[in-house]
Amino acid sequence: MGIISWLVFGAIVGWIAGVITGKSRSMGLGMNIIVGILGSVVGGWLGNLIGVGGGAGFTKIGFVTSIVGACLLLIVFSRLGKKR
Repeated sequence: MGIISWLVFGAIVGWIAGVITGKSRSMGLGMNIIVGILGSVVGGWLGNLIGVGGGAGFTKIGFVTSIVGACLLLIVFSRLGKKR
């Protein structure tokens, strides 16, 4: 999978997670990409823990776990930001 594929995938996942969590207005394209890629890592890790993750490439379950991971990431960071 090329770097362009990861950037596009990250942007889509980050945007969807931003819409779900209500953070889409405060995030730009760069932040969507970062949240999407990091959310994919978190989602893949959690998916492997519960036995639904794994595999290489783009899959439906990988897409869903990436969105879940990105949403969790946004929720955690928004909660941490409120405590400061």
